[in-house]
Amino acid sequence: MFSMVRKSALLLTAALGAAALFAADEADPKVERGKYLVNEVAKCQDCHTPRMMDTSDLIKSAWLKGAALDFTPVNAPPNWRSKSPDITSSSPIWSRWGEDGMVKFLETGKNPRGHAADPPMPAYNLSHDDAVAVVAYLKSLK
Repeated sequence: MFSMVRKSALLLTAALGAAALFAADEADPKVERGKYLVNEVAKCQDCHTPRMMDTSDLIKSAWLKGAALDFTPVNAPPNWRSKSPDITSSSPIWSRWGEDGMVKFLETGKNPRGHAADPPMPAYNLSHDDAVAVVAYLKSLK
């Protein structure tokens, strides 16, 4: 009996492991590229993800959901923002701009109405492919 249970457990473990590998292989390359650009290159989480009060660690459950900014220059430029917006697909920005507006913003540094973002947001001028990849990643976040 023990060997039957053990054999079943091994088969289940192997099946789950294979399923995990298969799922990893199926990851959308565009989303993965966007994730890399957002998290490793642009470091969007530094401003768009809130931090724990006691440790300053990023709150992973609120990834890119907007945050209070803890820095201000001595002579802040006009329209300086003290909070960054939620940039996940469930945010009001997505409702107003849609995917095309987000792509345009990342390509031109201007929102769909033609205005630049308020500081401290930098004006990005990404290639179309990179902007589409970033938007695909942000769209994957709820």
